[in-house]
Amino acid sequence: MPVRWQRDAPSNARMSAAEFSSLSTAVLAVIFLLAAVLGFAMRATRFCTMGAISDVVYLQDWTRVRQWALAVGVAMCGATALLLWGGVAVGDTLYASNRLMWLSALVGGLMFGAGMVLASGCSAKNLTRLGGGSLKALVVLLVMGLAAFATLKGITAVARVRWLDSAQLQFDTLALLPELLAQAGGWPVFATRLALGLGLGGLLIALALRPGRNTGVLLGGLTVGLSVTAAWWLGGHVGEVAEHPETLEHMYIATYSGRIEAFSFVTPVAHTLDWLLFFSDSNKLLTWGIASVCGMVSGSLVHALWRRDFQWQGFADTQDLARHLLGALLMGVGGVTALGCTVGQGISALSLLSLGSLIAIAAIVAGAVAMLRYLASGE
Repeated sequence: MPVRWQRDAPSNARMSAAEFSSLSTAVLAVIFLLAAVLGFAMRATRFCTMGAISDVVYLQDWTRVRQWALAVGVAMCGATALLLWGGVAVGDTLYASNRLMWLSALVGGLMFGAGMVLASGCSAKNLTRLGGGSLKALVVLLVMGLAAFATLKGITAVARVRWLDSAQLQFDTLALLPELLAQAGGWPVFATRLALGLGLGGLLIALALRPGRNTGVLLGGLTVGLSVTAAWWLGGHVGEVAEHPETLEHMYIATYSGRIEAFSFVTPVAHTLDWLLFFSDSNKLLTWGIASVCGMVSGSLVHALWRRDFQWQGFADTQDLARHLLGALLMGVGGVTALGCTVGQGISALSLLSLGSLIAIAAIVAGAVAMLRYLASGE
């Protein structure tokens, strides 16, 4: 059963159909604007997990790693506060489960990490590049979205479910570090999450804010971390509906999964393509993920126009195209298999101290490092 902290009933309980529709529109509008801020900030500060890894591998420069650490630290502290005092139910979040699909996280993470190097950036980076005029990013996102959709419901979904998802560990509690450690040590869950969330989050912030660091770069990490925190609050508190006006079921408004979602940019790209292709089908609804994808592109476009550096970009040659196509394929399959990307698993899920996210992000980093070194050895 989902783990819930004691709290008051949501203020939007027993709403009318008109009120439900109004709230849904408001949540989608806010998540679009929040994602636009995220896209603007990522492009302005060059926030990129793949770029951070390549900086370390090639230049021994840890600046953007600290930027990512700051984003995770801020999101972790923010999520901890929301889970303990902000009325957000940890058991209702997308990444909360009693199962740990460790092999999927490992294999999917390795694929995604290698793919994002070949594709010149992760899914989030390609969304910001698209806003700046990159046709390369457009091709990457289209192929990645198709591969992701196939891995959700198509041909590669069969292999994923049969060979990877079946390898899992089952726990008596949620596969989140605070819950697991509290159960193992007999400690209160509240105190354990408080100590781990604020302790680890504060440590990451302290490491990122060492003197002499680029203020602009660190501002990007702060903005990304706060955006993820705001997304948890928007989806888990504002968007909670105690009773749907028609079905009377408890739900979280505008999310594809019906659970609390934050930011992730692989499966939502697939859902965006599906929504665009079948727009006239009344069953295809505008969801949280689609709004966030559109917001990311719009925010980066605003930044490109503001800086006056919007420029159409294409592939250099056939080899460049082939490399990006392979990278997009690996990211689409790997992102769905690992249940997230460098933002979904690397920040959103990690802010909840998900055990699966630790495996996934370690595998993403390992896959990226291996591919960077392979490419360097061939030059």
